[in-house]
Amino acid sequence: MQATETPDNETQRLAALHALQVLDTPLDTAFERMTQLARDLFDVPIALVSLVDQERQWFKSHQGLDTCETSREVSFCAHAIALDAPLVIEDTLHDERFRDNPLVGDLPHIRFYAGYPLRPLNGMPVGTLCIIDRQPRVFSERDLMLLGSLAGQVEELLHQHKLQVDLTHTARRFEALFNKSATAKIRIDHAGLIIGINPFALNLLGYEESELLGKNVAVLTPPDISSQHDSFIARYIAGHEPKVIGRGREVEALHKEGGYIPVHLAINAIHDDHGKVVEFLGVLTDLTDVYNANRRMRKEQNLLKVLHQGVTDYQALMSGKRLWTFLMEALRDLTDSDYALIGEVMPTTTTNALKIHAITDLSWSEESRHLMERLRSGDMTLTNPKSLLGRVFAFGEVIMTDDVYSHVKRGGFPPGHPPLHNYLGVPIFSGERLIGMFAIANSKQPLNQALLDWLQPFTDTCALLINLYSQMAEREEVTKDLANARDQAEIANQAKSEFLSSMSHELRTPLNAIIGFSQLLAKGRRDPLTEKQQRQVTQIEKSGLHLLSLINEVLDLAKIEAGHLTLSIEAIVVANVIDDACSTLEANIEAAGITLLRTPHPPHWQVSADYTRTKQVLLNLLSNAIKYNSHYGTIEIAVTQESDELCISVTDLGKGIAAERLHELFEPFNRLDAEQSTTEGTGIGLAITRELIGRMQGRIGVESAPGEGSTFWFTLPINEQSLPQENMLPSEVAETANETEHIFQLLYIEDNPTNQRLMDDIIEDYPNIDLQTVSSAELGLEIMSHSPPDLVLMDIHLPGMNGYQALAEMQKTPALQHINVIALSANAMDRDLRYGLAAGFADYLTKPIDIEKLSRTLRQFLPAVLRKVP
Repeated sequence: MQATETPDNETQRLAALHALQVLDTPLDTAFERMTQLARDLFDVPIALVSLVDQERQWFKSHQGLDTCETSREVSFCAHAIALDAPLVIEDTLHDERFRDNPLVGDLPHIRFYAGYPLRPLNGMPVGTLCIIDRQPRVFSERDLMLLGSLAGQVEELLHQHKLQVDLTHTARRFEALFNKSATAKIRIDHAGLIIGINPFALNLLGYEESELLGKNVAVLTPPDISSQHDSFIARYIAGHEPKVIGRGREVEALHKEGGYIPVHLAINAIHDDHGKVVEFLGVLTDLTDVYNANRRMRKEQNLLKVLHQGVTDYQALMSGKRLWTFLMEALRDLTDSDYALIGEVMPTTTTNALKIHAITDLSWSEESRHLMERLRSGDMTLTNPKSLLGRVFAFGEVIMTDDVYSHVKRGGFPPGHPPLHNYLGVPIFSGERLIGMFAIANSKQPLNQALLDWLQPFTDTCALLINLYSQMAEREEVTKDLANARDQAEIANQAKSEFLSSMSHELRTPLNAIIGFSQLLAKGRRDPLTEKQQRQVTQIEKSGLHLLSLINEVLDLAKIEAGHLTLSIEAIVVANVIDDACSTLEANIEAAGITLLRTPHPPHWQVSADYTRTKQVLLNLLSNAIKYNSHYGTIEIAVTQESDELCISVTDLGKGIAAERLHELFEPFNRLDAEQSTTEGTGIGLAITRELIGRMQGRIGVESAPGEGSTFWFTLPINEQSLPQENMLPSEVAETANETEHIFQLLYIEDNPTNQRLMDDIIEDYPNIDLQTVSSAELGLEIMSHSPPDLVLMDIHLPGMNGYQALAEMQKTPALQHINVIALSANAMDRDLRYGLAAGFADYLTKPIDIEKLSRTLRQFLPAVLRKVP
């Protein structure tokens, strides 16, 4: 196992990780959804958000994995961190760095890994979003791009986590304002009892906190008015016009020693989100310096309200322009200003620009009103760095002046512009990055450093909210891009399905004639073929069937990729399916001069699998063993038990495959240069085989060496149930000696002349069937209206009215509703069959015509047993 190197920037990287304050935090639904999305999108069992600490890797989310951390020494993600780049290992057993890693040999048995670095702070890689599979797999550039998009989302979640932590810390600082404020404050409940009092009030009134908590606030008032306090609260809660609460009044407070202190009393009701009063806050101000104290109290209350709303109601403020309007109006109120603006700094290639999000109306003419509308809408940005605004958004300077018109950085003001007496422009920083600014004009407060210091919590809140706004907008854009990518993938998949359906139809139509006529010629009894002609016809039929199998392989692969392949998992006897496959290829094995060997195994062994697809897997492996075997070689089939699986192997004595090319075997359309040889094939059989085995919960592999042959093996889960009774095939219905001599009317609607002639030749062997062929559905309906047939064979693609439309017309006509209609079409995909049967066709046959299946269908739907010419 190769140890990871420590990055050169490890100190800065760990600092960025710890600054996130995310390590060892509880489960987070947002992160869980992202890893679940990754599992669903890439169809993998495990997806992780891994953060690499100094000695460990810790998982913020670990979908599909029980543990929440591992040592850094065995971490795959540590390698991605060291590279500071995406890391993809398609097969860990083929990578010397990870082959002997404990996580590969033991749980969770990692065979595939793809990790994308997460750089949420200062570009430092702190971890990865990674996906893990217990099977090797190929990872495309598009897959890597999608994983990168998801990693970007995880970075945004880490950003939001840090911002939430910062917001919480800010809220705690705001709570400290209560206890450390230089204003006396008292919290009062509904009954008028004191539930909190700050040190300033205790010092002002001479009490210890324990002497007042739980006491009625009336103990702080002179005896002649103390009885009125409870009524003030009760009347306010009852909805009467308040006299003290929310208004304020000058009163005398009772000191502990009995003296009276002139104070201004303000009591405010604190409401919850539903407008219900939860408590009251009383503020006492010593009237010794009543003017300054009252002004500071009002300013602090307003600031607290703005900060509280910004922190607690930020999600609602994110919609539309509410955030910016809220901040601008709060700024005007806090600073007693006539005008204010707030904007976002937009970096450009030359200098910063300012995109104004909210501005007080300064218009004085129609032209200026139009300019204000453009500024508010964001259609126009400010770029001049030499103005009073520009010095702030371009260079991050604080600009403050009480004489705007004589300031050296002042630009010109057009005639009619409202007069500006003073101006304050303040940059908004996020760390060292300039992200916005706000400005006020015509403030009734002195513009000085004290005001700047007092506004600092507001400035910090602006930075947090602007960051949240930007990141949520970016997240929505990424989500939109992902949705568009998904839609485009679905459209592409649909287009592929339509193309494959069309291709299947166009290829099957001529194959119908090739295979059909070759079968008729080979089985013809009236004009038997010579031995040479028989060999030629057999070759035509064999080539046609081979071409049909190639078409079916392509369609099978398309169905697997589209997720439309359905399986019927049941208990199957391994010996039976091997017998079936070997019997099917018996003639091919004999023709190739190959000896087939079967290693004995218990006859009762069963697996849980789909019988048809398991047979398809065996046929594919056996066919390859025949095609690529040595002349007069051998094929050995063996079955062994491995834990809770059965392993079936097929060994040939062919020329073998080099180890470095084994991984290419299961790639679609890759024939390992065999396309230059005379051996036929598409190169997708093994790709289909791998997908089928995987969907049946099995594994597949190959062992080979040049000159020593190859062994292909696959496993399937063992089924422990007892052997089911063999299905008994229904016995053939015996032809009675008293056969009917009734002549059946069969109408065939087909526009292709070759297919018409083929059907004529097929039906010629049935003397009690009268075949009538027409080339259009309209003509067929006309004939049926005068002489209804016993059965109708109908093509789907017809000139004018198609087969479905003709069937609908028959279903609407009472005289024709009883006639069975058999579809006979080159549209041979599963969805075509399902759609046709759902539309009302009695059966759905596909081209090329299987003559035996057509015969069985005729026997099923005609009312008596048909005689075939001997």
